[in-house]
Amino acid sequence: MSGLRSLLCILLFTLCLAQVFGQYTPDEWDERNTWMDVQTIFELAGIEEGNQVADVGCHEGYLTFHLSKKVGKTGSVYAVDILSYRLENLREHLKQEKIKNVTVIHGEEDDPKLPENRLDAVIIMDTYHEMKDYAKVLFHVKRALKPSGRILILEKLKTHKKGKSREEQTKAHTLSPKYVKKELEEAGFSIRKEITDFGDWKEDKDKPMWILVGVSGAL
Repeated sequence: MSGLRSLLCILLFTLCLAQVFGQYTPDEWDERNTWMDVQTIFELAGIEEGNQVADVGCHEGYLTFHLSKKVGKTGSVYAVDILSYRLENLREHLKQEKIKNVTVIHGEEDDPKLPENRLDAVIIMDTYHEMKDYAKVLFHVKRALKPSGRILILEKLKTHKKGKSREEQTKAHTLSPKYVKKELEEAGFSIRKEITDFGDWKEDKDKPMWILVGVSGAL
């Protein structure tokens, strides 16, 4: 029994840490860089120095920090999340690194609260599947983008959920690109690029990543 109690204590402690420090912490970012091709993501999104961009579903800031370096001092990043503890951790990380070109936004489930007609690109990484009001979110994203602005959505599709309904997939924290492609088009985006195999999430062969790139204006 004592061994079982110890195991339960460890599990509870781990869960508490996850709530305090978040799902993705800076200690894990170097390891994540080995399987997440950030440079290609930025190329697909057309992000350059001086751009104004958004990281919607920023968590503790993994992509936000990469974006900050990419757009430089003349650019700006809007980091959005709906969970306060994640944003508190992000603010602390930004303060420690003395980063000045990031604006932290506490968004809502149906509204990322982005500035209108200002952004060159919006990236939604491993977050779109959580959005129940995705149509409203896409509406606000489109309003935030410049006429030629791009939206890039990256998700993972767990192999055992292929061919399942959208509802069943999202319950398992995964999503097929076929659903998202249709939703982007319905929101008025033109699909610029589709990549169905962008490597494996955490190098897990059962979690291949995919990317869709949409353009807010006509091609």
